[in-house]
Amino acid sequence: MAGRYKSDLNWSDVTPKDVWLNRRKLMAGAGAVALGSIAGPAAASLNARKTAYGEALEPNTWDEITSYNNFYEFGTDKGDPARYAGELTTDPWTIEIGGLVDRPGSYGLEDILKDVTLEERIYRLRCVERWAMVVPWVGFELADLLDRVGVQPSAKYVAFETALRPEEMRGVRFPVIEWPYKEGLRLDEAMHPLTILATGLYDEPMPNQNGAPIRVVVPWKYGYKSIKSIVKITLVEEQPPTAWNEYSAHEYGFYSNVNPERDHPRWSQKYERRVGGGLFARQTPTAKFNGYGEEVAHLYAGMDLIVNH
Repeated sequence: MAGRYKSDLNWSDVTPKDVWLNRRKLMAGAGAVALGSIAGPAAASLNARKTAYGEALEPNTWDEITSYNNFYEFGTDKGDPARYAGELTTDPWTIEIGGLVDRPGSYGLEDILKDVTLEERIYRLRCVERWAMVVPWVGFELADLLDRVGVQPSAKYVAFETALRPEEMRGVRFPVIEWPYKEGLRLDEAMHPLTILATGLYDEPMPNQNGAPIRVVVPWKYGYKSIKSIVKITLVEEQPPTAWNEYSAHEYGFYSNVNPERDHPRWSQKYERRVGGGLFARQTPTAKFNGYGEEVAHLYAGMDLIVNH
């Protein structure tokens, strides 16, 4: 999108009181919390509507979810995001939405959340590195936002970018990958009801190390597809470049669906380890599409998922 300007999208210019209070409480407490995470019990509840998604699953604990993270913008060690992500300023926050949409613009997060009904969805999370969690996300369907900005008929993909702030993200000072972090989904994947924009977990505002203030969650794909701290969403006609696919296409495909039949070149994907089980945690078989095949397998009918990995 050329230039930034106020959109004509008819969202309220006034931040809802509960959102305003939640964000102010979060920011007031963030500086006092050790390791860059939010004090869960002290933060204002998001009052998310409970859903049936994952109700039979046992979530990982708050400490496990917020202390074991991949967020290379803050370092490559699993504990680095919790140590350093508190340096990221998340208020105010804007997302530039452009490309093949009817109402492009730079939208404040408070306007994006205006009149949104937040839901709690308990999803499995599977990392390409073979570790897994169960996370009680709070968010709303990405399709809701895309519908509001008006997707044009020629759009086939959705491209995303993470914030790039070297003064606040110490990890981007090193050429781990090409920054900023980029991801993308096919439009039907982005519009699928399971794909959400998450703004919290355990009914608390999203901790910085988990992708505050807003991130994508696509539960049937490896975790790196669920891009964090989003600042840009672009609707495009051609398949967009993505960070790990550019880094090593034979290791990290564009689709990156969880698939025990397609091993990573350097390790098997047939088994996974649940975080929180200790050093000798029992490995369990990996479920294709991370267990969401009944809902999403039809998206890939007729595709060779070994070639199109």
